[in-house]
Amino acid sequence: MKTVLIVLLILLCAVLIVRQATLERGLRRAARQMREQMADETTVRLALPCPSAGAEELLVCLNNLLELRQRERAEYRRKEQELRRQIANVSHDLRTPLTSILGYLQLLEQQELSPEKRLEYFQVIEGRARTLQTFIASFYDLSRIEGGELPLEREKVDLARALSDQLAAAYEQIEAAGLVMEVEIASGLPPVWADSGAVTRIFSNLLTNALRHGTENLCVKLYQSGGYIVSSFSNQAKDLTAEDAAHVFERFYTADKMRTGQSTGLGLAIVKALAERMGHTVSARWEDGWFTVSARWSI
Repeated sequence: MKTVLIVLLILLCAVLIVRQATLERGLRRAARQMREQMADETTVRLALPCPSAGAEELLVCLNNLLELRQRERAEYRRKEQELRRQIANVSHDLRTPLTSILGYLQLLEQQELSPEKRLEYFQVIEGRARTLQTFIASFYDLSRIEGGELPLEREKVDLARALSDQLAAAYEQIEAAGLVMEVEIASGLPPVWADSGAVTRIFSNLLTNALRHGTENLCVKLYQSGGYIVSSFSNQAKDLTAEDAAHVFERFYTADKMRTGQSTGLGLAIVKALAERMGHTVSARWEDGWFTVSARWSI
């Protein structure tokens, strides 16, 4: 009987030794895989040939950490590429008016210039300088908004009045642009909680965008839909595409692919940032030649 027990104990010890050796080899292989993954761009899931419950739980945690690291690495690369693109766009947007200003300053050095030409060149320089000033101010404002540094005071705002005021102020510009405007503002709309200055900025930027890209018709609507007030600006925009609509709220995105300085690509980014800071949302779509930007204001 004792002999049988001894044999069983020896067999049990042998099984435990083999299992321990197998587990140790598996852990070493997992460690090697992890080291290789740390130096590589690919994701490798660690595995053990004969894991125990504790080791399996540890591997699950390690695999989750590896997947999280891979996602963070991919997000870092995406942000790095986006930052490089934004820096390139900022550099180009600054260089374009500056180059023009320097060019016209050189022209002003010509002694034989007539007073009329000299005045014309001064006016061009002033226009380029104002474009540069607008770009820098917009970039600064967007940075403050996204960084939460721009103070916003929420109060009850009458969107119908705010929109009507902006449309009246821009009436001459709309006429000069040759746009046929259609306005539909529902009566009896409840106020929304927002910053009045931010609301004015949003409507102003949306009108500016419509004037810059719109052709023929401009349709402005304000109405209630469920628990929201919806404001929409729709205009025929032959120079825009569905792809543009998917990116218009991105920093420095502009349909002016040559970046001639006609648009900074910051106006709609500011609209989105302000709306989200106040707890509201914006969206854009392009369909059958019509470009529409809509804001959903929570009541």
